[in-house]
Amino acid sequence: MRKPFRSLAISDPDELFFGVAPHPVTTRNGLVIGGGQVLPELNFTLPPMLVKQETMPQATEHYRQIIEDALRRAVELGPPGLVIEFETLPPMTENPRWAIDISKVLLEKMADAEAHHGLKTVLRITPNDTREMERPPRMRSGPLWDGMLETFAGCAEAGAELLSVETVGGKEVCDEALTYCDLPGVIFGLCVMGVRDMEFVWSHLSEVAASHGVKCAGDTACGFANTAMVLAEQKLIPRVFAAVVRAVSAVRSLVAYECGAIGPGKDCGYENIILKAITGYPMAHEGKSATCAHLSPLGNIAAAACDTWSNESVQNVKLLGGMAPTCFLESLVYDCRLMNEALADGPEAARTLRDWMIRSDARHDPQAWLLSPESAIRIGQAIVEAPDAYQAGKAAARAAIDLIREAAEQGELSIPDNEQPWMDRMRSDLDAMPEQQEEFIHQQMALVDRSKFIAEDYDLAGAASDA
Repeated sequence: MRKPFRSLAISDPDELFFGVAPHPVTTRNGLVIGGGQVLPELNFTLPPMLVKQETMPQATEHYRQIIEDALRRAVELGPPGLVIEFETLPPMTENPRWAIDISKVLLEKMADAEAHHGLKTVLRITPNDTREMERPPRMRSGPLWDGMLETFAGCAEAGAELLSVETVGGKEVCDEALTYCDLPGVIFGLCVMGVRDMEFVWSHLSEVAASHGVKCAGDTACGFANTAMVLAEQKLIPRVFAAVVRAVSAVRSLVAYECGAIGPGKDCGYENIILKAITGYPMAHEGKSATCAHLSPLGNIAAAACDTWSNESVQNVKLLGGMAPTCFLESLVYDCRLMNEALADGPEAARTLRDWMIRSDARHDPQAWLLSPESAIRIGQAIVEAPDAYQAGKAAARAAIDLIREAAEQGELSIPDNEQPWMDRMRSDLDAMPEQQEEFIHQQMALVDRSKFIAEDYDLAGAASDA
């Protein structure tokens, strides 16, 4: 049962910073996330290779080597704890036994590190959302969906304690809307289709978690807002548009918590600072230490409210310092050491470091500007005051536009001349959108390419026939 948030857990910007969450998460072995320290979260993947039955022994050996080497270095560096994320590759979600067996390898080595060295760890399992591998995607049935559920259940039974996923419901229309900078189309993809799919997926994951005694952690709008961010980095869409998409994406990502997730939220959700303000749950973030996976304008500010600090994902390739996952683990540990020293000196010291990280990025890009605690709380407030997800999407977009415009007028944020008209264009688009969600749905269903998705899987069959 989805339970919307109607108020903020953190309404004072001074209380929104790294390492501290109003509702910390405690693992079975007593590792506390969001309870006063920032933990490194290591994510890794295979080097370029085919993943199939014949190569699974080689793939498994890669994961064994990765975890052994990384844990050895972690023991030497002595972090207060360590989160390991295993993001499956698509063939591993299609063949759940492969993912389950790799999880067991990781968990065995993690248990050894705790037994012999006292290093507390926890495994986050993030199966691929493979449903998009079929066209049009079947979102609520079929072998791909069944494989996802089996992967979650099997890995949870093996001992993976944090369940996450990067769901893709709504990308069928959102991808095209992004390329055309179609804000109503983005809101339809995120706040109608995406929200409905999130509710379906996370209701099922809550059942999986309850039956295995594990925790729903969180989702991310990576396939939506991060796609917009990358397009903006490539100068294919305006940065101000990508920033507004980020704010809107929080409405969709919030649904995981409305369905029972308790964090830590998934690392590539840069919208997580907004979600932390709303829910009070701990959040993973990534920034400068995730350049192995993608570039962004958010390298420092992303750490402002992190509870775990992640590298996103790195291939198991050899660097001069050693294998890449171990090298990135070391970077994460040192970043966390600095934040934890600030926390040890008290809230004022932590806020000082946080503010330096914010100011170093915020003025350079509207996407960064919206991730300051002040901006996150204002966007979060707009979301929780809205009566439904559609209205929340519009409210988040309006709040984002106002924040960017105010900062530009006050000389705190520079917006290129060629992006200035987009502020008025986006506001006009919002003003022209219907007040009621049902009218908006009928309007959009007449515009989208309905061959790209199955309307019944989004409870849109009636709207499709009426459009």
